[in-house]
Amino acid sequence: MATSQHLLLTRRPPMEFWKMNGAGNDFIILDNRVLGASPDRLGRIALALCRRRFSIGADGLMAVEEGTQGGDFKMRFYNSDGSLGEMCGNGARCICRYGYERGLAGDVQRVETTAGLVVGTRLGPDSYRVQLNLPSVLEPRRDTALGPAGYVELGRPGVPHAIVRVPGLQELPLEELRPRGRALRHDPAFSKGANANLYDVLAPDHLVIRTFERGVEDFTYACGTGTGSLVALLTVLGQVSGQGVQVENLGGRLLVDAEASGGQVSALFLTGPATLVCQGSVPDEALPD
Repeated sequence: MATSQHLLLTRRPPMEFWKMNGAGNDFIILDNRVLGASPDRLGRIALALCRRRFSIGADGLMAVEEGTQGGDFKMRFYNSDGSLGEMCGNGARCICRYGYERGLAGDVQRVETTAGLVVGTRLGPDSYRVQLNLPSVLEPRRDTALGPAGYVELGRPGVPHAIVRVPGLQELPLEELRPRGRALRHDPAFSKGANANLYDVLAPDHLVIRTFERGVEDFTYACGTGTGSLVALLTVLGQVSGQGVQVENLGGRLLVDAEASGGQVSALFLTGPATLVCQGSVPDEALPD
């Protein structure tokens, strides 16, 4: 009896969470101001809870923390393998909706990320526009084992993106694309690895993209920073206008606006859905220490 009473007294309360997705790119969101987990423990929680079929399942986990650099709050992003990510464009839209509905900020949200400050704007109940971090690196060509690739890093430290055009991409099955995506993601030309973005042009200002993501180690249904990096690069190269560029991801369409001149991007915006899937709680026994 004493042992069971001790367990009842020491057991921590369930962890509250939201499950959201942006064009199929799905996330678990928790309030670390309440949970109080260390960065290392958050990584272990992400690894456990993002595991599909065995837990909630998601491409990544985001923890809300108090802002320390003038933002309304801070977003700490973890990939599904538990590694810390610099930023996530689709995740930023989702966490802006979370922040709005939890009363952390109003229609305009200032979110601190590892890659820098991101500003989001509420357009409707489930539609948000975020101003992405500007490229700290933008190279039209970098040689890889698979041939030349564009390379962009958004923010500082930047989210790394390799970009390669694949004619007929929309008709190719993921099984056929996966070896190419995996090889590009691990190519030694990218010192910290890279998200591999394969794309094709469907029509003027209309693109299709497939992104093999670091930390997930597979194709995801959408990648916001990959979509933004692609349009930033093609805008600088004069291959798209930069105004309302439509990009078809597996999970749906995202819109990107980019302002560029003299080979430099001065503004980059990503617009798309921020969909609430469910809210719930995770028992303490399912959370790693």
